[in-house]
Amino acid sequence: MTENVKKLGIIAGGGTIPKMLIEHCRKNGRPYFVLAIEGNADKDILSDEVPHMWIRIGQAGSGFKKFAEEKVQEVVMIGTIRRPSFSDLVPDWKTTAFFAKVGMKALGDDGILRALVREIEAEGMIVRGIHEVIPELLVKEGVLGKVKPDKQAWADIKRGVEVVTELGRLDIGQGAVIQQGLVLAVEAIEGTDKMLLRCGDYKRKGPGGVLVKLRKPQQDMRIDLPTFGVRTIENAHKAGLRGVALHAGNGLIVDEAEAVKTADKLGLFVVGVNPADAKREEA
Repeated sequence: MTENVKKLGIIAGGGTIPKMLIEHCRKNGRPYFVLAIEGNADKDILSDEVPHMWIRIGQAGSGFKKFAEEKVQEVVMIGTIRRPSFSDLVPDWKTTAFFAKVGMKALGDDGILRALVREIEAEGMIVRGIHEVIPELLVKEGVLGKVKPDKQAWADIKRGVEVVTELGRLDIGQGAVIQQGLVLAVEAIEGTDKMLLRCGDYKRKGPGGVLVKLRKPQQDMRIDLPTFGVRTIENAHKAGLRGVALHAGNGLIVDEAEAVKTADKLGLFVVGVNPADAKREEA
């Protein structure tokens, strides 16, 4: 193994990106090992040919030990993690020590993840962001498809950036839906898809709303970046929205070509925005 090809440990939650990362490693001949989170990771991506181990969230200590045995040097945490049940959280001895150490400071998803990164790196491994391994997943700035936001849509995007930035500061969520200046829904524990399902009941007459998703201001770029793909576009359409605005360079787009093609077909815009420039309105 050369200096430039370090063995990668993949902590896999749900969604399609863990599969993409596994395929990337296999295609490029990079050695890897997967810790699959029970109740979250997709069993279909873990064939007998994929080196892996299933763990509960509370078995992080056992996972670190396995990574050490496998001589993992770098780690990527990727995929959605549903809020765990009590049985999921029953810890092994090392995880007990971890929670005892971070205590109440770890309240909130962002705090727990930052503490987990520090713990992994204390074990001698380096935590990488998925964008450092597959940079093409990052959302590009500007309009990505054929449909462009109009003046009202840009105004809603601006309002959404204000709302989601404050949500992020409080470590609540990464998204909100805005229609004609009104906040129809904000993302919390339920995630984007269920938020979109809920906000469909509150849509108003006239131009449809906009989904805005941003990275939290204090969020480590290596963990839990806002993500969207074809399913997000389809759910936004079902909710009566007319577009999606995403954090350029700070969010992930799964299968960009297919997602943009779907948006064009459904008449939705997809735009990568820089929050610092969100005051700029375009027709």
